[in-house]
Amino acid sequence: MSNQKYNMTKEGLKKLENELDRLKNVERPEVLTALKEARAQGDLSENAEYDAARTDQALIEGKIQEIEALIENANIIEKIETDTVTIGVSVKLKYVSDGEVDTFDIVGSVEADPFENKISDESPIAKAIFNKKVGDKVTVKSPSGDYDVEIIEIF
Repeated sequence: MSNQKYNMTKEGLKKLENELDRLKNVERPEVLTALKEARAQGDLSENAEYDAARTDQALIEGKIQEIEALIENANIIEKIETDTVTIGVSVKLKYVSDGEVDTFDIVGSVEADPFENKISDESPIAKAIFNKKVGDKVTVKSPSGDYDVEIIEIF
């Protein structure tokens, strides 16, 4: 991983730190125990449990390295009072075509989670509304077609 900075909120950083703690203090010891038990079974050349445990160990170590790099290169975005859309704010949008309203948190790509309405600052909708104000109407250019939204509230 490069020394690229990763924008994230304090909540996103805390989530990564919790995941790192779980990997190091729960999953890593579990896989080491599984390796030890598999080794005790004897011939490792035909031991499926040993192979599976080694694969799990490699995956866990890879995740640990990835999360450590993200934490090390985190650029924490403070939630600020602002009248423009920026990373770290929540925004309520109305879709012009049907009047439907959605609320999104604008976050860094590391912590984006569309199922929790946390959208990346690199997403088409965030790019379209970035630095805009309440009352602004913008066209979002997306792979599935362009659409218009109006910014209802920034908080």
